Amino acid sequence: MEKPALEVQLQTLPNSPGVYQYYDKNGKILYVGKAKNLKKRVTSYFTKRHDSHRIGVMVKKIREIKHIVVASETDALLLENNLIKKHQPRFNVMLKDDKTYPWICIKNERFPRVFPTRKLIKDGSEYYGPFTSFKTVNTLLDLIKGLYKLRTCNYDLAEDKIRQGKYKVCLEYHLGNCEGPCEAKQAEEDYNRNIEAIRQIVKGNFKDSLQQFRNLMKEHAEKMEFEDAQRIKDKITVLENYQSKSTVVNPKINNVDVFSITSDEGYGYVNFLQISHGAIIRSHTIEMKKKLEETDQELLELAIPEIRQRFSSNSKEIYLPFNIQFAEDVKVSVPKLGDKKKIVDLSLRNAKYYRQERFKQMKIIDPDRHVNRIMAQMKEDLRLSSEPRHIECFDNSNIQGSNPVAACVVFKNGKPSKKDYRKFNIKTVEGPNDFASMEEVVFRRYKRLLNEGEELPQLIIVDGGKGQLSSGVQALETLGLRGKIAIIGIAKRLEEIFYPGDSIPLYLDKKSESLKIIQHLRNEAHRFGITFHRNKRSKTALNTELEDIAGIGEKTVVELLKHFRSVKRIKEASKESLSEVVGTSKAGIIYNHYKSET
Repeated sequence: MEKPALEVQLQTLPNSPGVYQYYDKNGKILYVGKAKNLKKRVTSYFTKRHDSHRIGVMVKKIREIKHIVVASETDALLLENNLIKKHQPRFNVMLKDDKTYPWICIKNERFPRVFPTRKLIKDGSEYYGPFTSFKTVNTLLDLIKGLYKLRTCNYDLAEDKIRQGKYKVCLEYHLGNCEGPCEAKQAEEDYNRNIEAIRQIVKGNFKDSLQQFRNLMKEHAEKMEFEDAQRIKDKITVLENYQSKSTVVNPKINNVDVFSITSDEGYGYVNFLQISHGAIIRSHTIEMKKKLEETDQELLELAIPEIRQRFSSNSKEIYLPFNIQFAEDVKVSVPKLGDKKKIVDLSLRNAKYYRQERFKQMKIIDPDRHVNRIMAQMKEDLRLSSEPRHIECFDNSNIQGSNPVAACVVFKNGKPSKKDYRKFNIKTVEGPNDFASMEEVVFRRYKRLLNEGEELPQLIIVDGGKGQLSSGVQALETLGLRGKIAIIGIAKRLEEIFYPGDSIPLYLDKKSESLKIIQHLRNEAHRFGITFHRNKRSKTALNTELEDIAGIGEKTVVELLKHFRSVKRIKEASKESLSEVVGTSKAGIIYNHYKSET
């Protein structure tokens, strides 16, 4: 990848947690790192002066940057660990002892034990995690033991052995930490109810457990046992702040390919996550150009075999956001909830981020393609006969009928063209009549464009609902432009878009670029109109009093108001204090004017 392309990549990185990977010109991985904010972290490598010679050498070799977006810093830490172990990049510190992260194990046995471990043994036991530190694990286990009495011995508590009296209770029983299932002093059903509650805690569902802690804290407080109450409170705080298990790694998800897709009118973006031994080992997104308005299902059916072949994947199961026709002998799953669904959501998030970055890169490298895409999208979303390259938006502004004005803002190729903005004083309408005012300004605007032979817009937007839209349509009808220019109204409350002669409004997706451009137009028209209206009111307010004095102009009035803050204070000011601001001559005129009035 050439250096200019690398610079474009840096500008379009997301401000999200994730893992980044640096590659050299031969596609060999140089370094894997984690970041709370990908854009800030990666950019810092290229903007700072590095004291380390090794970092400087690495940066010079970088030709491509890849990244995976995740939900949190914890996920980034875990994913970084997995990728370093898999790829062993040249510039990463190697984990010589092959350290793994701790899990909480609920052992597959009668009267299950609950304990921390770094080893995952395939014996049917349940593993929850991984956790980024043993401190979190021990805190959770401490909380669990404070709530539930569990055995810690490694006896085989088979029913016949207990019946034979093979075991005796130990010190843990006498200390009150165990109910003594080894001597049948606790029923298996009762013990398993506790285990189910513990499952919910380690999954992050703490509602019942938190309530028990609060009750326990209250009991300690009522008994004046404040130190014990504070210890329970600390545990509650830890439990409330504890983040449920990572979406990045789950030991039950093994040897699986995950695919998701997001698309627009011209391109599809397919993300691929490869899961091996419960960890993400690869993330890759491809861009597909549509030829015949293919659906997401069709694009995914084409992309999956290509990606699996490219990366030599032989996974026997794939997770997808929806079902597709797939010829290969693999199991297709469409998860609806749980950890599998979280993995699909993570894949979709990466596909969407890739699409956003491509848009940003497109703006820099190929602005024409970016504009063409947006214009084509607006044409489709708004059901127009042509692309709205030139849009004009109107907004009325008046307060209790005073100083009625209107504004017209112009967008060309989706961007403001401020030199073409126009403002209007309402001339033919008395009082606060928005409908009549809208009809007047639309008529005046296009009457003038027609007389001067200027270019007409492809789309007119009026800020308001059906009433304002009808007024704008009437003005076009009078000018003979009805049907020649598309016109719509946008109502503020629910962002409803109205069409002439159609009582049912159109609702665009709240995240669609078409709606964002329309909102930008409406907001810009409102801002421009309000500014004009405010200036006109201010000027009128000045004229009503001070500018009526012969020999006093606007500049003098402004200086006086800046100093005295109000007309009342100017009236009460002495000739000397007025002279200090505007000079002796004008001070005399103002002083004598108000003296004669008195």
